Amino acid sequence: MIIPHRYKDLLSYEKKAFANLALVLKDGDPHVTPLWFDFDGKYILINSAVGRVKDKVMRRTKSVALSISDPDNPYRYIQIRGKVVTITEKKAREFIDHLSMKYTGELYIGYAGETRVTYKILPKLISYMG
Repeated sequence: MIIPHRYKDLLSYEKKAFANLALVLKDGDPHVTPLWFDFDGKYILINSAVGRVKDKVMRRTKSVALSISDPDNPYRYIQIRGKVVTITEKKAREFIDHLSMKYTGELYIGYAGETRVTYKILPKLISYMG
């Protein structure tokens, strides 16, 4: 899936746009979480910790949706529906540090004893506005 050129800036490392991750819980209720993300040119990359709600849901069902608004113009956004294709703990701690540097300018402090996990999401459907 190709991201339109005029929206690629929303996915860039330089733009500190937050993604809102939408998931469906076991009981069918929706669950939305704002989070840090990165884009490697093909995949949306996010990070969490083992045992959190988003971790449990993405291990159970691979379908996700993300909405990313332009922090400079919230009426301009991109919506991405996709599938989680990889879940790994390998280099996940380094990746959360990478994300923390993007959004805060500092390394991630985190919580004692947490195990970080990185999720690779393949975009399947893209829509946009603004």
